[in-house]
Amino acid sequence: MERSNHTVTEFILVGFTTDPTMQLVLFVVFLGVYSLTVVGNITLMVLICNDSRLHTPMYFFIGNLSFLDLWYSSVYTPKILMTCISEDKSISFAGCATQFFFSAGLAYSECHLLAAMAYDRYVAISSPLLYAQVMSRRLCICLVIYSYTGGFVSAIILTSNTFTLDFCGDNIINDFFCDVPPLVKLACGVMESYQAVLYFLVAYNVITPTMLILASYLFIIAAILRIHSSQGRRKAVSTCSSHLVSVTLYFGSFLYIYSRPKTSYSLERDKMVSTFYTVLFPMLNPMIYSLRNKDVKEALKRLFQFTHSEV
Repeated sequence: MERSNHTVTEFILVGFTTDPTMQLVLFVVFLGVYSLTVVGNITLMVLICNDSRLHTPMYFFIGNLSFLDLWYSSVYTPKILMTCISEDKSISFAGCATQFFFSAGLAYSECHLLAAMAYDRYVAISSPLLYAQVMSRRLCICLVIYSYTGGFVSAIILTSNTFTLDFCGDNIINDFFCDVPPLVKLACGVMESYQAVLYFLVAYNVITPTMLILASYLFIIAAILRIHSSQGRRKAVSTCSSHLVSVTLYFGSFLYIYSRPKTSYSLERDKMVSTFYTVLFPMLNPMIYSLRNKDVKEALKRLFQFTHSEV
């Protein structure tokens, strides 16, 4: 029996498994990952805010990335933890739409922010003497505002188009959160206009930032090749390595999920990939930007010394 979306009051999130033992194991794993995500990102934000040596454009963007990752992980993980320990796997229609909106808005915002960070690294390497002048505080704030605005305006468009689709059959979402592929699977028929909107948003929020990042790194490579000293080249490469790792991991998984047509979706396979960029990636980012970063490690050391002296 077909039914339209106005009659759907809730969805059922299948999650990862129905085995009680595995659900308990997954609860412990995801709780550990979420705890590390919260501690790591909050610590990085506190260091950047409190240490004047980190008040530079690069760390301004990293701090905003940590804020996005903390918020991003909180959209998914608490619900995952609830579905692991509760027999109630349902999520209301309004709750699904809300989760979908914040999921899309934060994901798209992060794409634009990573592109802004690539431009920041290009300016730092190609014009080090003019870096402070070019990457002014005003420009940095404008780039961050643009990232959030572009991401959440796109999320409004995507959410309104998705949740006006007609859903038929059952209301079971074969995933752990409300996302485009599983919701499209439940739709009675996806109009070409919806596919066009989806492809436009992917092009604007994913493909375009990807192209800007690639262009920035082409110019970065050209600038590095013009550096005569090997030490200078190594220093230039090291300033980009963390960002390059983040971009590769995030955009790689993101493009895999959303740049393919409806007919090629495999929800079980996509579920595992989406776990990476929704849950694991926000935990990895603080490690990526701190483990090999001398400035962050020194700031953390100063914070520990200050805390110890206060005690």
